[in-house]
Order: sequence, then C-alpha cells, then structure tokens
Amino acid sequence: MNVVVQRARHPQLRDYIHSAVSGLLPFIQKGLVERVAVIFFNTDNIPLERFIFKLAMDQSYGSKVEEGDLEFSLRSFLVKLSVSEGLTKVLPRDCRWEITAYFRSLPHVSTSKVADLWIPTDTKQWQQPSLITPIKSMSSEPLSVQLYLEHPSLSEPKPQEKKIL
Repeated sequence: MNVVVQRARHPQLRDYIHSAVSGLLPFIQKGLVERVAVIFFNTDNIPLERFIFKLAMDQSYGSKVEEGDLEFSLRSFLVKLSVSEGLTKVLPRDCRWEITAYFRSLPHVSTSKVADLWIPTDTKQWQQPSLITPIKSMSSEPLSVQLYLEHPSLSEPKPQEKKIL
C-alpha cells in the first residue's frame, strides 16, 4: 500500500504477530470478531495500556468490494497509526503484551481447526471505566475500523507495592 510501517526485527516476534493476525483473518471475514486489542501488562498482570481495533464487516458485499477505495482508506489508517506514539505512556521495561480478540459469539471448534488455536484469557480488568483516546476511524464498505487507546482512569486503584521486610 506504499506506506512505511514499523516491523519487528526478531524472527519469533514477527512469526507470532503474523500467526495471530493470520489466525484471526477467517473470523474477521465472517464478521465474528468485534474487537482486537493489543494489551500491555505490568508484572502483576494488570493492564497498563490497550490499543483497541473495533471492527465491523458488512457480509452482504461478498466479492463486490472496490479494492481501490478500501486500499486508500487502509493507507490513511496506517499512516495515522504510525504517528500515534505521542498518545502512549512510557511503559516499564519488564512489561509484557498480548493480542486479544473479542468475539461477538464463540466460533464452533468443530467447524474450524483455527478456532482450536485461540484460548480464553484470564486478563484482569480495570475496576473503573478507562480513559479512552480516539486515534482513527475508517469506514470504507464493507469494512469499518475504529482505533482507540485505553488507559486506566485516574481514580483506578494502584497495585499494591511489594515490601521487603
């Protein structure tokens, strides 16, 4: 799409990202995925930051998609994503991250071998509503995407600090 984007250098990280996105593709195409989140956690497994991609796929289009229009919209979306770094917080070096998909309904395991690869998460949630920062919205039939960033609210209780006695 003639857009410069960042890419992971480490081969195992690249493979993980590629397999996660490829594994989600059939479910996105069927309209089963509501949101995809990239979540960063502290050492206590509490989310520090979430990038949320909210997806809507119009199934009635089938193969009647204007690829030029969709490509133009996706290109502008990718450009905005690359300049959103100023909205993020500095994360600790020992944090971890994961890609999480939120399904509208659970896919049937018997109908897809790919569904076996996805497992329910035990991700902890914030107790208070999060602070939401919109980054970019895109609507180009048949696909609509909203990207926003979530941080814990200012009134969210902080995790207990570990004390050494």
